[in-house]
Amino acid sequence: MKKNKVTNELLDQLLKDYQNPEDLIGPGGLLAELKKRLITRVMDAELTTHLGYDKNEKRPEGRFNARNGHSSKRLRSDDGELEVNVPRDRKGNFEPTLVPKHQRHFDGFDDVILSLYSRGLTTRDIQGHLEQMYKVEVSPTLISNVTDAVSDEVKEWQCRPLDPVYPIVFFDAIVAKVRDNGKVSNRAIYLALGVNMEGQKEVLGMWSSPNEGAKFWLNVLTELQNRGLRDIFFSCVDGLSGFPEALENVYPQTRVQLCIVHMLRNSFKFVGWKERKEVAAELKNIYTAPTAQAAKDALIRFREIYDERFPAIGKSWEANWQNLIPFFDYPKEIRKVIYTTNAIESLNSSFRKISRNRNLFPSSEAVYKLFYLAIKNISKKWTMPIRNWPAALNRFSIEFEDRMPNNNQSNNIS
Repeated sequence: MKKNKVTNELLDQLLKDYQNPEDLIGPGGLLAELKKRLITRVMDAELTTHLGYDKNEKRPEGRFNARNGHSSKRLRSDDGELEVNVPRDRKGNFEPTLVPKHQRHFDGFDDVILSLYSRGLTTRDIQGHLEQMYKVEVSPTLISNVTDAVSDEVKEWQCRPLDPVYPIVFFDAIVAKVRDNGKVSNRAIYLALGVNMEGQKEVLGMWSSPNEGAKFWLNVLTELQNRGLRDIFFSCVDGLSGFPEALENVYPQTRVQLCIVHMLRNSFKFVGWKERKEVAAELKNIYTAPTAQAAKDALIRFREIYDERFPAIGKSWEANWQNLIPFFDYPKEIRKVIYTTNAIESLNSSFRKISRNRNLFPSSEAVYKLFYLAIKNISKKWTMPIRNWPAALNRFSIEFEDRMPNNNQSNNIS
């Protein structure tokens, strides 16, 4: 479309009666009136194209359809509520392109609703906001219909193709209260957050199951594989039940790294506040040791000191030792890239923030819908690689040379 030039003379004519901002941007102001008149004029032009002759022209021979007046239609828009005149034809088969039949909104009105919803506002909050900002009353049904339309987008996102290699994938879960068959229960929503070859974060998917275990994780990992993910160098997890067994079946070369931060949190559950600082310092000697052997020696010392008072702590670290030490094979500057799920913990923190106004979700699908919209907002900020990524990638390219996607196209990840 050719860009039209708005002359100063036209602006002067439009603004000759201007006295205050309400005359321009108020509910019945100039901008709203211009929008309403332009919408009606465009629809009249669309009807002319549909009929094949102009309003003031004689109807051509062989054309039996004709204009049949206008019908009034209210549209919700960014400027408030607009009442436009929709032209009709006698056959009743004309449908304007600008404002299709059954459409009750204009501009980015749906986007406004979705933006508010994605930030954790309830239906009542959204109604109040739209009425205050746009002088428009919307029903709960409209809000529900707009947000429900996201469900198909969620399904498409969940099935999208993935990169063949994600060097690191973090797995974690967040719990939401969900009503299921009339009963309220805590539902775990599991997430996979990948770090791609460029070092950028990407949520790979969301899953929910009443029972965590090897069978559940096998289904999740198989789904990732079917979507194109062929290899993972490291999986960082929080002791997820059944996960190592499932990973061995689908990605046998992947190294499992238990999250050190989660191990610390679990350890502190057994310690009173007065002794927590002391215990934390001793545990720090373990995970900040220069080598795996030095860490093992620090664990032995810890158990000698604390096994009598806190036997569960040393026992837990000992039992999970093989999955706690993989990060010791790497320099200190890239260990934190591997040994903590802080990246996904930050994501979960955002989920908790936006869902705190919702004590109860009507279904797991409602949780997916809200979290998906939140992911869209959050991921806009993920424009830079994670910290120390170049150093980590250089190390990976040496250790996993035959598995790097750009080094060997016929390697064992195909």
